[in-house]
Amino acid sequence: MKCPGQDMRYWKPGDIFETQCPKCDRKVEFFKDEVRRKCRCDHEIVNPKLDFGCAAWCPYAEQCIGIVPEELRARQQAEEKNLLRERISLEMKKYFGTHFEQVRHALKVARYAEKILRMEGGNPLVVIGAAYLHGVGFDEAGKEDWTAPRETREKEDPVAVKEILDGLNVDKEAVEEICQIIVHQRQSRPDKTLNAQILCEAEWLANLEEGGNPKNLEKAKRLIGEVFKTKTGRQLAEVLHVI
Repeated sequence: MKCPGQDMRYWKPGDIFETQCPKCDRKVEFFKDEVRRKCRCDHEIVNPKLDFGCAAWCPYAEQCIGIVPEELRARQQAEEKNLLRERISLEMKKYFGTHFEQVRHALKVARYAEKILRMEGGNPLVVIGAAYLHGVGFDEAGKEDWTAPRETREKEDPVAVKEILDGLNVDKEAVEEICQIIVHQRQSRPDKTLNAQILCEAEWLANLEEGGNPKNLEKAKRLIGEVFKTKTGRQLAEVLHVI
């Protein structure tokens, strides 16, 4: 039986396309199942639209497509992580439901975290996952008034976060780090890892945007100096406070 993905009877018009050679700018035609092709200038081009999803489960993958180029494997892994982060965001929205202020706050924190990550490094899955979920579990019943003692809430908070991440099959090490960062953030306990620092700064930035700015200029400068350890975080905080 021929693989349906390779059988041209099932192909669509976009499955044969042209891409531009990065070396000479000539157009090079690709079939969707080709791994690489050489341009007339002899530059080898990797198929920019190649999808190796079937290679994860098909026992004949190596016979079909050969060895997957490292750059494409890295691209696929990055796309999978981006999809996972989107699914975490969706679960956060489902959890909060009509509590739109909490959803908006989480999205702001994630947005600032993304900006800091881009310049400072860090683990995007851990940081963005923690940014989306840092408010989850504070109120399991979805109410604004809590009756449980603070110590009990802090102990139980990560349970809801862990359930969401486990349900999405997130790597166990990433789950543990996300939960640890969130607990430390809620308890105002210092955590010296870069991932934790980025979350801390991103939440402060979201709070500043929402009107939590100190009115006193000296106090604001002191706050920025104490809280924001990354260069990107400090710059964003200074812009928000118009210093």
